[in-house]
Amino acid sequence: MSQNVHKNAFIVNTILEIYSHFDIILIQEPSWSIVHLIPSSSSSEGEVLVGAPHHPNWLSFARPSSSQLDFPRVLAYINICLSSLHFSLRKDIINYRDILLISFFSNNICSFIMNIYSDASHSTLKYLKNTEMNINNLLIMIGDFNIRDQLWDPSFSHHASISDDLLIIADSFNLDLSIPTNPVPTKYSNTMGESDSVIDLMFLHSHSSKLNNHMIHPKWHLTSNHAPLKITIPITEELIPTFKFLIPKNSKEEEAFIRKAALVFKSLDTSNLSNHESLEQVVNSLVARVKQAWNTNARRVNITKHSKKWWNEDYNRSFNKYREFRNLEEWKSFKKMVKITKRLFFNIKI
Repeated sequence: MSQNVHKNAFIVNTILEIYSHFDIILIQEPSWSIVHLIPSSSSSEGEVLVGAPHHPNWLSFARPSSSQLDFPRVLAYINICLSSLHFSLRKDIINYRDILLISFFSNNICSFIMNIYSDASHSTLKYLKNTEMNINNLLIMIGDFNIRDQLWDPSFSHHASISDDLLIIADSFNLDLSIPTNPVPTKYSNTMGESDSVIDLMFLHSHSSKLNNHMIHPKWHLTSNHAPLKITIPITEELIPTFKFLIPKNSKEEEAFIRKAALVFKSLDTSNLSNHESLEQVVNSLVARVKQAWNTNARRVNITKHSKKWWNEDYNRSFNKYREFRNLEEWKSFKKMVKITKRLFFNIKI
């Protein structure tokens, strides 16, 4: 999944919490804010530590900045379920503010993913055009390219010369322009008289039968003016467990399971354990009945390091209500609910 969040940290936090079923999330124009103060030898008040939103279920990748004017405009989040694929930020190949190159290993093969933000002056494309680099097996190049062209925007009747440079760069990486299965705008205009446009693009590995065309999800954009792009990339044939079944502690489901399991043990017939076969039959019956009690009360959850304990079904309902009606007041209500509950939760912890 890829989206320009327009420097909104709350959108990123919501994406990381709601879209935990995704494996990779690529962000353009992220928010950078003060995390806390760190000890300093030059200041008694400490030095300001600035960072992007973090979540325990996601590994974040961003190029380190040397100053406040050099904060990256691209970052990536990798679901910890994919930790075994050894994702790595490849600054040794590209060390540029608006390009994020990530490598990973699958079945001993190194592959790459590139996240791009190119501003209105097309500085990133100029950098790529003038920089020699050798990247083998680049699976996808995706991001906000800030280029309108009739090649990918049906509502636009002109061709831009910078588009030729973009296509040449993509071809040098052995990539082809991906055509979405639902050709709709990716950026929504807030200016009267200005039409919506397609400037968020995706390029996929040429002649790959495993990579299908991507989808644009206009209903997922939250309060950003960019719609997310989504694609499925079959990066491994290895089995990576991404979910499990559990019963929440101190829940009604736990009480029901314990009652049912107790009844199973109470009704267990052990009067005829005269040989190995009869013992095995009783044990198998016990296991099957306890397993049935478990399956009846357990629910499926994604495998995570640990999630936000203050998040509950009320947030899901509030968020889904906003997504259904697209009302600004619903969004404000959702943000207010999160803020109040987080404060109460952490006050108790403190």
